[in-house]
Amino acid sequence: MYKTLLFLLAGAAIAAEVKPLPAPVMTGGMPLMEAINARQSGRKYNPEHKIDDQTLSEILWVAWGINTHGKRTIPTARNKQNMGLYVLTPEGTWRYNAADNALEKVNDKNLIPLCEQQSFVKNAPLHLLYTAKDDRWGRSHVGSAYQNVYLYATSKGLNTVIRGMIDTAALTLELAPGNEHVVIAHQTVGYAD
Repeated sequence: MYKTLLFLLAGAAIAAEVKPLPAPVMTGGMPLMEAINARQSGRKYNPEHKIDDQTLSEILWVAWGINTHGKRTIPTARNKQNMGLYVLTPEGTWRYNAADNALEKVNDKNLIPLCEQQSFVKNAPLHLLYTAKDDRWGRSHVGSAYQNVYLYATSKGLNTVIRGMIDTAALTLELAPGNEHVVIAHQTVGYAD
């Protein structure tokens, strides 16, 4: 029985779909003080102007990547690193694996409708979903991550907005059943309409 279980688990791991991302470019961009001054929430998106893989890689890296010192791109209290970052698409849900700079497919479900309590959401080409251990620090880590995305988006001329008007209970059941993580926030990103 034990060998059968290992075989099934190994088969499931092999079958998991992985999408490698291009290496993020870690130089250039708008000077920090200018980005902070220009940062704002933008809710208008051009649904035809998709986010390319290079830009996606950089967005994920600024939010939850690993820098040249081997540390996360955001501070995590007591180095807990108790956050998860997901990309929602109509074809399924992907989890960001920073160590491999890749997306790992979680499911084939379109979870975006669980985030569409505001009409502009349907036009956004990129949907990020943040989870964290529901403890004293998890929500702070999410805040650091989405603020980095805001600054990157500002630097690249993208619109973004962080959102809490989502079905957190249903999303948590889909992504984190039985573990200590809960869905904290949803962030839309895209080029202006």
